[in-house]
Amino acid sequence: MCGIAGLAGGDAVRHEKTVAAMGSSQHHRGPDGTMHAAASDGRAVLAMNTLLIVDPHAMPGPYRDRATGILVAFNGEIYNWRQQAAAWGIEIGERETDAHFLLRAWTKIGPSCLDGLDGMFALAVYDPRAAKLFLARDRLGEKPLYWRLDGGRLAFASEVSTLTGYGSAPLVLRPEVTAIETPTGVDTPFQGIQLLAPATLLSFDVPTGSIDQMTWWHLENRSPFTGTYDEALARFSTILAEQIPLRSPACDFALLLSGGLDSAVLAYLMRPPVCVTVRYRGQDRLDESSTAAVIARDIGAELVVVEPDHVDFTQALPHMMRALDYPMGNASTFSEHMAYRKISDLGLRVVVGGLGPDEFLMGYVRQALVLFEPDAVLNAGLEAYRPLAAKLLHTAGEPLEPAEGAARLILRGPDPDGRVRHLVADAMARAGGDLARGLTLADLATAWRPLVMTSDKLASAYALERRSPYLARDLVELSYRLPAEHKITEPAQGKRILRDAAKALGLPREVWDSRDKLGFASPVPSWLNDNLATWADSQIRMALTDAPPQFRPLLKEGLTPGSRFDRTRMQALMAAAWFSDQTARAAA
Repeated sequence: MCGIAGLAGGDAVRHEKTVAAMGSSQHHRGPDGTMHAAASDGRAVLAMNTLLIVDPHAMPGPYRDRATGILVAFNGEIYNWRQQAAAWGIEIGERETDAHFLLRAWTKIGPSCLDGLDGMFALAVYDPRAAKLFLARDRLGEKPLYWRLDGGRLAFASEVSTLTGYGSAPLVLRPEVTAIETPTGVDTPFQGIQLLAPATLLSFDVPTGSIDQMTWWHLENRSPFTGTYDEALARFSTILAEQIPLRSPACDFALLLSGGLDSAVLAYLMRPPVCVTVRYRGQDRLDESSTAAVIARDIGAELVVVEPDHVDFTQALPHMMRALDYPMGNASTFSEHMAYRKISDLGLRVVVGGLGPDEFLMGYVRQALVLFEPDAVLNAGLEAYRPLAAKLLHTAGEPLEPAEGAARLILRGPDPDGRVRHLVADAMARAGGDLARGLTLADLATAWRPLVMTSDKLASAYALERRSPYLARDLVELSYRLPAEHKITEPAQGKRILRDAAKALGLPREVWDSRDKLGFASPVPSWLNDNLATWADSQIRMALTDAPPQFRPLLKEGLTPGSRFDRTRMQALMAAAWFSDQTARAAA
């Protein structure tokens, strides 16, 4: 997990020290070296924080092509770089990595090389021959990249805090923050700073100051799968068996093992030496550690069990919020943070997790509620989700449109501008009438961003590279193309084809026949109404003093205790911790 930062503009080289400071501010992302380099024409300076995974003896970046002067800063991993190097006739020398491959591929092919890359990445390329800076992100936005314009110069970085340190950026309350706890699209809570959208290529022409953006990959353009279920299962199983192990690093690594289907399949296919699970004492409903123990024993891995308590949460919150840059809605944030901290303490550098199948293969109960109607879901043994199902109640005789139902289930608060509803409706329209594909696109447009962002940012805070093998291009595209009945045939058992693939690959029954989904859920919301109630009220009230007026209603909402499913109080507390961090940064 590396980091990148930089500046492009007519006088960029005069700001070389500024770029060096930008790189240093995110040094935790790359403890193997933070370096910067100026372009040969002086119009760009790039910085890179290097975490060496592919080759521990490789030189830290940025990297320069001597013949053309092209300069590259790179964050992430390209898993098929050796295959593509052979296909494109690119020579790779000793002590060279996927970053060197990318430099030569860009020099030889240009931006069109992006389509051949299978991996997670955020990159910056400056070409002095055209005086152009290019920024690009991977297909699903696994690696973050922020940018801003300032006086004819474009600055970019892996972290928002790096760009707020570059220049002032007033706080802005995006309306969707009250709806789903985090900004959507390319917005951030900082005026003038944008997140580059996934699968997007931005080009900045230095002489004219003009910016162009294009989307270089469209998931919805993939044609529907027309074969039989057996043909789909065979293809899916083959891709799993080929692509998942390809994402195993050469070094020792840890797997986040919740005990559920997704992480269990990764365990059997990747054979990690270490598995890490999180449990909470007295919270049997959230405890899957016994299943995790069976899986770890089966594959011969060491199982490390992390057991945080409410005191750990109070101590971890400031560090979590500093790592995240701004509040993000994610129920497993605390569990992830504690797992990453433990993995770092073990001296490991790579952690693997199971993001993806729920979104692409209908693994969420909210998706089943839209596909099957509430009564069918509740009668299938999912009575615990009645509070969620209640969101779909509507006037008798007036059918609820799927887009409206999906939006209600995604929303966690008011949607004053209807922005979330618009995003969901647009996703449904882009899916061409296939409801399951529409639900996938709706998730990618709303709830997906905080999932991938928290995974990257929390792991990077501990100098860990986070890998999500299910996001392999071939697996994602096939999963999206499949008809709904290949993904789910009954409300309580989504991810049908993944279950059957696990069965075909010989995994034990307790893996492929599991029904309930817990993941790394935590009891934090209930703690905030119980033994942390007084502490939480104090934190929120202190933040109210310094918070901008437009944010105060959000904080005040958190002073009212909620139900076990209500995250309003958690959202307000995270916002309070964020404001405290902003105040501390400003004073530093």
